Amino acid sequence: MAEILSSADRRKVDESDDREFYRSPRLVTHADDAFLSRLTELYAAVAQPGDRVFDAMSSWRSFLPDYEFEHVVGHGLNETELDENNRLDERFVQSFNREQSLPLATDSVDVLCCALSVQYLQYPGATFEEFGRVLDTDGVAVVSFTNRMFPTKAVRAWRNRTMDERAALVEQYLEAGGLSRTRRVAERPGSNPFYAVVGRRPDEG
Repeated sequence: MAEILSSADRRKVDESDDREFYRSPRLVTHADDAFLSRLTELYAAVAQPGDRVFDAMSSWRSFLPDYEFEHVVGHGLNETELDENNRLDERFVQSFNREQSLPLATDSVDVLCCALSVQYLQYPGATFEEFGRVLDTDGVAVVSFTNRMFPTKAVRAWRNRTMDERAALVEQYLEAGGLSRTRRVAERPGSNPFYAVVGRRPDEG
């Protein structure tokens, strides 16, 4: 498929290997408590107990509601961070900017979460195509972000856009995965703006 971002759009200030940047664990949150509480509320609204969850670009916390999920898979770039995350039943380390193919079966996920990390993807089209592949037919994807980031590692396309323009960019990413936006959230519950885009597979009926 044609990539959404041009070569110029995917450039980063720091072009070094992402795996080196994330080699040391960062056991901190990347948004304020109000943002994280709102994110958990949103997850609770779209997920159900017994769902199969994939927390893409995760860390030491997943911000999931206190549901009994069937299985939670986490992905990240730092093994120590993932090992600290007690919501994960399974975990794997992979750089999506080097390899987009996921080690997950087709239609194996009911809820796909991507929190506070989408701004670092250099090949979002291919990555979200994989997200769409692993998401079950009636599954849901939730991509959330705020105005905070590691600016040297965010792609140029993200750095040069407003918050609303970033949300529109995420919608393009979802479309690359065969998903359509069903909801866009833009709020300010605390000091950090809360943005999220929710996507599902279009109703073919």
